[in-house]
Amino acid sequence: MSSNLAAFRDQRSAELRKLAEEHLQHDLSQSDRDTLRSAGSKIGTHAKLGSLLGLGLGVLCAARLRSMRLAYFNAFRAMEKPVEVKFADGRTAPVPDLADQLAPSKWGDAATYFFFSVGGLFLGGELGFMTGTMSASRTITRDPESRKRIEKAFRGYQIDVMKQQIKHLEGQSGVTDIFS
Repeated sequence: MSSNLAAFRDQRSAELRKLAEEHLQHDLSQSDRDTLRSAGSKIGTHAKLGSLLGLGLGVLCAARLRSMRLAYFNAFRAMEKPVEVKFADGRTAPVPDLADQLAPSKWGDAATYFFFSVGGLFLGGELGFMTGTMSASRTITRDPESRKRIEKAFRGYQIDVMKQQIKHLEGQSGVTDIFS
């Protein structure tokens, strides 16, 4: 019985990895394999750099937001504020001082740094992945002959994967077998 969760599909990924290795060894030359490894490393490098830059930008933005909040709070605290309200019928009511409730807190600062860092990490990582993919694509398409061989090998790999999937689906009897 196989699991539908990706984390528990170990055997399937091992089969696909083995199939991909076979296509890499039999369908491509050493220079083509080196080109693919170079392209793959570019994606990883760009994603790492983008993540680090995004994280740094997130921390910087969080620090700027914190300093702006502190400046607004200090300006609010320094303003002259009413201390009582006089109603039309002549009675007066005191206005509570809300300065303590509006003061920046360490928990608010921690949340700001956390969410801005996570957002920057995500945004930077995704942008790095995109630029890495574009760079890798340029690396692969630089040599037209190598590109054709790589595309042919990838097409053969996809065909073999689909054949395996067809065999797997034909061997199952019912709907419950397919989704288990």
